[in-house]
Amino acid sequence: MTTALVSHPDTLLHVMDGKHPESPARITAIMDALAAQQLLGKLQRHEAPQADDEALLRVHDAAYIQHIRSIAPRAGIVRLDPDTAMGPMSLTACLHATGAVIKAVDLVMQKQAANAFCCIRPPGHHAGKARAAGFCIFNHITAGVAYALAAYKLDRVAILDFDVHHGDGTEDIFRNDPRVMLCSTFQHPFYPHSGADTRSDHIINAPLAAGSDGQVFREAVLRNFEPALQRFRPQMLFISAGFDAHETDPLAHLKLKNDDYRWITNFAMTVADRYAEKRIVSVLEGGYHLPSLAESATTHIRILAGL
Repeated sequence: MTTALVSHPDTLLHVMDGKHPESPARITAIMDALAAQQLLGKLQRHEAPQADDEALLRVHDAAYIQHIRSIAPRAGIVRLDPDTAMGPMSLTACLHATGAVIKAVDLVMQKQAANAFCCIRPPGHHAGKARAAGFCIFNHITAGVAYALAAYKLDRVAILDFDVHHGDGTEDIFRNDPRVMLCSTFQHPFYPHSGADTRSDHIINAPLAAGSDGQVFREAVLRNFEPALQRFRPQMLFISAGFDAHETDPLAHLKLKNDDYRWITNFAMTVADRYAEKRIVSVLEGGYHLPSLAESATTHIRILAGL
């Protein structure tokens, strides 16, 4: 089995405005890098379906889903918050993005793929049960986790979130669900100004000060996440793969390098190999400096694929 790369061309059609950092070029940069390194032929390519309301309702309020559908514009831009907007193809892009994670779960759980990377946008981990935020409209990774719990009768699923921003939407959705462990590193204090004081038995937050480098990041992962995951013994591992903690990223102030993403991917694979029958679904979140995003995401995919 090989790594599945799940995506859809319609995710390129979500545009918030001409200068927004969460742009279609993010997906293009990753795909171009994979092509340049002749990796596309070594991966399974899958086109994402659209998620249905059943998938969304597991993690979002019905009124919120209906609200998003009702305000989706036929033309122009509709703002959901100061950072987040919808254009004419945004709803379609979001449904394919969530559908990609559902598809990836099926591929991995049915042993059709060794693991999976969902190359999608917009990101999702700031979207809560009933709110859009931080470029995110639907929370794709939580929909995939909830689907895995429901469809495959899993009891313990872990999410490793190394995006530079706290996955507050993911925490909002699973705060009271002990079947899901969230392990999240993030710059703090920083947007969304949460996570430093909400730790529990299954919410394992590791805030990092601005300027923290790879050594600080790795020590935080080993100190906070390794014992928690050993105790929890997840049956499946999801990754909120944000690459905006890279030292070149314009939206934050951590100092990770490409080799740190190599390290954290190897850490995730060790956890999955030890407890989860190697089951991993990784989902693109942030990353806004295109060259470092392409390099780091490609490294992440290479490690997942054993290349």
